[in-house]
Amino acid sequence: MTHAEPRTNSVLTMLASQTPSIPDGAHVMTATIELPPGDAGTPPHRHSGPVFGYLLEGEMIFELEGEPERVIKAGEAFWEPGGDVIHYQAANNLAGAWSRFVVVMICAPGQEMLTFVGADELAERAGRRAPRN
Repeated sequence: MTHAEPRTNSVLTMLASQTPSIPDGAHVMTATIELPPGDAGTPPHRHSGPVFGYLLEGEMIFELEGEPERVIKAGEAFWEPGGDVIHYQAANNLAGAWSRFVVVMICAPGQEMLTFVGADELAERAGRRAPRN
């Protein structure tokens, strides 16, 4: 007996593809984040594991250590590797509108998902930050 492949009307659009390192025992969190108009977002921090995101609405200024800041617009995906990389910015680029995104965060076992980076460490690692516009 031959089995026909199932039919579907669904449309798959690939937004991003990465091969992150995921330790055994990690757990995954999915969240939405809403940034008020002109909001600077979370202060510099790092994540214990990789983070994958998709901007639902608005525009976000996104900056990771070693990369120039860039603007991500609604409908675009982004990611960060987590670990030792500092996440400098996830700010609302719009002064008159909210920006909203969804993130999937993979948390390393026994670690916090988000750790703030202090002023001393920021100064110590200043040479790793890409030149700013």
